Amino acid sequence: MESRPTEEQDFLAELGRRVRHGRALRGMSRKVLARVSGISERYIAQLEGGEGNVSIKLLRRVAAAMGTRVEDLLVDSDAPTDWPVFRDLIRAATSAQIVQARAILAGTVSVGRAPPDRAGMDRVALIGLRGAGKSTLGRIVAGRLGWRFVELNREIEHAHGHSVAEILALYGQEGYRRREQAALRELVARPGPMIVATGGGIVAEPLTFELLMTSFFTVWLKAAPEEHMARVRQQGDLRPMADDRAAMQELRAILASREPLYGRARVTVDTSGIAVEAAAERLVAAIAPARQRSPAPRKRGGVSGARPVSSRRRRPG
Repeated sequence: MESRPTEEQDFLAELGRRVRHGRALRGMSRKVLARVSGISERYIAQLEGGEGNVSIKLLRRVAAAMGTRVEDLLVDSDAPTDWPVFRDLIRAATSAQIVQARAILAGTVSVGRAPPDRAGMDRVALIGLRGAGKSTLGRIVAGRLGWRFVELNREIEHAHGHSVAEILALYGQEGYRRREQAALRELVARPGPMIVATGGGIVAEPLTFELLMTSFFTVWLKAAPEEHMARVRQQGDLRPMADDRAAMQELRAILASREPLYGRARVTVDTSGIAVEAAAERLVAAIAPARQRSPAPRKRGGVSGARPVSSRRRRPG
């Protein structure tokens, strides 16, 4: 019996790597992906290991369960890094915009001035895994500066009358990401200084992440995997790794898949091994460039959910 051609083996290995990466990027364990897609966990393990002779129907189910597109799993390895952003922009563009973009890419018209960069102003977005301290530190620092504090997930829940878990159960990853992008666009349109705590998986949707990067001064709150896990356990929340024996392994895979995207933030603040007060000071110093053009802080009112900083030593949650 002849072995499969090397090209086919390489293709299946690359396909498995992309499925594994996409799953981790969205914070899904193999068990969760199996449940949502209706495909056995054993088969998904074979697929991720480059051993699955997958049909296009099953691949569509895997992609749909992850809230991604089949072409993202099959795209050539030499495709531009920003290809998913370009693709989604084209899908949402008008006919006139497509004609203009095609003319620019073909070199038949000159490129106009780039749009103004709003990300250096008094609008800060915190990104990172759960347990990095986005909500805790964001609320404290917003209170100190007299800025508004917003949790993007709470905005989504308020707009739709369901919890994030319920939205995911009802509409899946793709439905949740659409609502996340709509909520972010609404925040971008709001005036005034603010600190926004985002969900850890916001980097999984290219167009949403691009909007965040160009509209806010982004800060990656970073912590060691062990600290992420300890803080999440303290919060009594193990989503999306509940009942998973390999929870720490899954968390490391999620962090590894997202690190290149988190690393695109303007600055990084490491919250490992320090108390909340020290982490808050680091965050205040990190966002100093974003504050240079901000108005003077309001002395009273106007801050959503702000509270005084306790003198007791706490760790970021």
